Amino acid sequence: MRRFAIGLLGAFRRVSLFVLRVRGKTHDDVAAQRVVSGQSWNEFCDSLKAAGAALNFPGAPRDPFSQAEGYRYLSRLTRAGLTAFVEHADPNAPVLHRVVDETTKLGADNPDNFYLTAALDGDYEYKITGQRNDIAYLSFGTQSGNYGQGGGLPPTGYIESDEIDMDPDGGFELVLSSTPQVSNWLPMTPETGTLVVRQTFGDRVTETPADLTIDRINCPADERRPSHLTARALDEGLKKAGTLVMGAPLLFAKWARDFSKHSNELPMFDPDVSLAAGGDPNITYYHSHWALAPDEVLLIEATPPECEHWNFQLNNYWMESLDYRHFTIHTNKHLAHYEADGSVRLIVAHEDPGLPNWLDTAGHTSGTMCFRWVRAAEHPQPGCRVVKLSSL
Repeated sequence: MRRFAIGLLGAFRRVSLFVLRVRGKTHDDVAAQRVVSGQSWNEFCDSLKAAGAALNFPGAPRDPFSQAEGYRYLSRLTRAGLTAFVEHADPNAPVLHRVVDETTKLGADNPDNFYLTAALDGDYEYKITGQRNDIAYLSFGTQSGNYGQGGGLPPTGYIESDEIDMDPDGGFELVLSSTPQVSNWLPMTPETGTLVVRQTFGDRVTETPADLTIDRINCPADERRPSHLTARALDEGLKKAGTLVMGAPLLFAKWARDFSKHSNELPMFDPDVSLAAGGDPNITYYHSHWALAPDEVLLIEATPPECEHWNFQLNNYWMESLDYRHFTIHTNKHLAHYEADGSVRLIVAHEDPGLPNWLDTAGHTSGTMCFRWVRAAEHPQPGCRVVKLSSL
């Protein structure tokens, strides 16, 4: 339904543009008229109102707590959309910025990640200048389009820090282009529209993220200056922001409904679906739903394989990570307590059982969850079972 609606909207816009050309009007003319008349803003506001339909998607919880989180989620996505598509949408002068962070969450956002993104144009060339510092894991990916266009974010290029030549102090330069480079190259294609940087902490308390800047290169200086705001840029930015707020919640509400079919289990997630939605190609995901009575706990047992990183997290129904600033809602390769045989036993519970690897449900009785292996040699299946708290 979501793809059909977005496809129908795209077709309507293409037909509208064709009619305008026949009438001798340009896209700029129409955008100017829409902005001056207030139509751009009115349609954006209408899209926010329509986005509320995701909170009534079949299977979604209707209790006041979950609905309150849902509407807060929509407000957060609105902030993210305006940041990405109005404030930082210019590929002439891209800005590395955080859209997903401690209070703006989307699609089982990783509590260990420090996400950065920037707007790109696959016909241009860019250079990232960086200082590695001591973050545990660093990767760069280019992706087709953006969430504001709907249809997902299929990858167009990918590189990790261990594939990048750096100086002894961790300094480096990375070229982004559709033309192959000899080394330190992040591929793009003409369809590339987004840069995603994932920096993964082993321990947020002790590690420092990389220092990164991005610039457009191989063009006259006046072409890399920030563009002046135009009516067309604002009109398109508001459309994309509205599409994000309407489309993303529907996608993840459908995922959450499907996850509830195997509640309190952790089957492997389809990697093709993950990639289409912008997932990291080197990560194996196990997405699911969880639900616990007040006297129940979920035990998750696994023997982590040889891998770059692994972690497990709890989310709410809308696939927002729970508040990791104030509650221990996740653990990872570096933080977890291991058994003598190298296995881990994670304990999801409403209260502290006084045992290692307790993950706090933070006031929730149900939600979604995610286990992930990063660059794993194997992909073992985590075991799950629900037991009484008293049995521990």
